[in-house]
Amino acid sequence: MGTSLLRLSGQRALVTGGAKGIGAAIARRLCAEGAAVTIADMDAAAARMLADECGVQWHAMDVCRVESVAALVRDDGPFQVIVNNAGVDQHAFFINTSESEWAHLIDVNLKSVLAVTHAVLPGMRAAGYGRIVNIGSEAGRLGSRGGSVYAATKGALIAFTRSIAREVGRDGITANVVAPGPVDTPLLRAAVQRGGERLMSSMVQATLVGRLGLPDEVAAAVAFLASPEAGFISGEVLGVSGGMGCGA
Repeated sequence: MGTSLLRLSGQRALVTGGAKGIGAAIARRLCAEGAAVTIADMDAAAARMLADECGVQWHAMDVCRVESVAALVRDDGPFQVIVNNAGVDQHAFFINTSESEWAHLIDVNLKSVLAVTHAVLPGMRAAGYGRIVNIGSEAGRLGSRGGSVYAATKGALIAFTRSIAREVGRDGITANVVAPGPVDTPLLRAAVQRGGERLMSSMVQATLVGRLGLPDEVAAAVAFLASPEAGFISGEVLGVSGGMGCGA
């Protein structure tokens, strides 16, 4: 990506769901800016490939498990930067969903954030410094037809982030949300295959710029919020969505 900034030199960063898609772009960007990056992802093969590419440390693990997350932070931390990126999507009308699907979405999209944040906050408070960046979605602000429970988890993520920002702001810790719109990833492409070209067209038309976003564009926003330069920004939601929701 050619960035010459080393805003994160000497800092340790943890990226959950960091092996593929947006998470991998974030991990690469933080590495390029000088951070020592650890990724936690259940896809061991993809994590190993990224480690070979850019030197990240990796753990194949379920970040919904509180004990596992606590052990990771204890053994590999302390971390100055946390990017809670792990997430799963949903494409079904609510009436056609099941309790097990609700539980899975809540676990991955919300419980994992609670587990990681709970584990890292003591170290950040002791150091008097920390950056928490949570990857939300514009669905958390706008709602999502055919993704109601997903949108609910992302809305809860915004409320949690703002609450944490209030609790730890005087400790030198910031907490913010990056809310992507439609971003060109393998996950989105798979959804388009299921939904057809009409779905792709509707996503593009929902943006003011008339295109899908790129993972590197999300990563750039994350890197800024993770940097010392963003020390006066906390409790905010930064949309990286091409103006989605602003109207035509």
